[in-house]
Amino acid sequence: MEDKVFSKPIEKQFEFDEEVASVFDDMLNRSVPFYKENLNLQIDILKNFLSENDKVVDLGSSTGTFLIELAKKTQKLKLIGIDNSEAMIKRAKNKAKAFGVNVEFINDDFLHYNFSDSKAVIANYTVQFIRPLKREKLIQKIYNSLVDGGIFLMSEKLITENKKLNKHMIDVYYEYKKKMGYSEYEIAQKREALENVLIPYTMQENIEMLKNAGFKDIEVIFRWNNFATFIAFKNS
Repeated sequence: MEDKVFSKPIEKQFEFDEEVASVFDDMLNRSVPFYKENLNLQIDILKNFLSENDKVVDLGSSTGTFLIELAKKTQKLKLIGIDNSEAMIKRAKNKAKAFGVNVEFINDDFLHYNFSDSKAVIANYTVQFIRPLKREKLIQKIYNSLVDGGIFLMSEKLITENKKLNKHMIDVYYEYKKKMGYSEYEIAQKREALENVLIPYTMQENIEMLKNAGFKDIEVIFRWNNFATFIAFKNS
């Protein structure tokens, strides 16, 4: 279904409700640059580090795309998706059933859910929605929940400290969304809805947050304009 959520006047802040869930896959593909390419890159990297029966947890798993694709390309992993949106979990379960893959989707708050003994934790465009006061606690929980040699993959929208550059990066991103079929009105409406809901950090702030949690081996495996994906290893 095509994303038309912001083609009408907004009445509330952005939330992952039934309306958003119904068009979320289209929203991702049109709003997140190189989403499919980045997803495939992460899966290809994970395949080199995962072994049979390893536990992989996706925080903010939405409609389940990442774990379903991972399940299709690997065998005998324990795959768990956690999302606090009931509408997202319902769609994820239906998609997993349609593709015939074994993925467990849980409707819960991952800030409280126990996902210890994980070999890999995924958070694609999720941490940016966590309030800053709780963000570092979440990253610490992720580090503590990983087994030795575990992997954390985190994709985030970024800001830069250089205000002129930051404005240019936003302009470039808006032009990208126009090319993907969004009107200026839809772009403005979504920006207003996300105000104070999506709070991005700088590249350095994200790296420092990972280091403060205990991660020492940190790399950026993808970067386009104001989007980046980090991989961090829990040293054994």
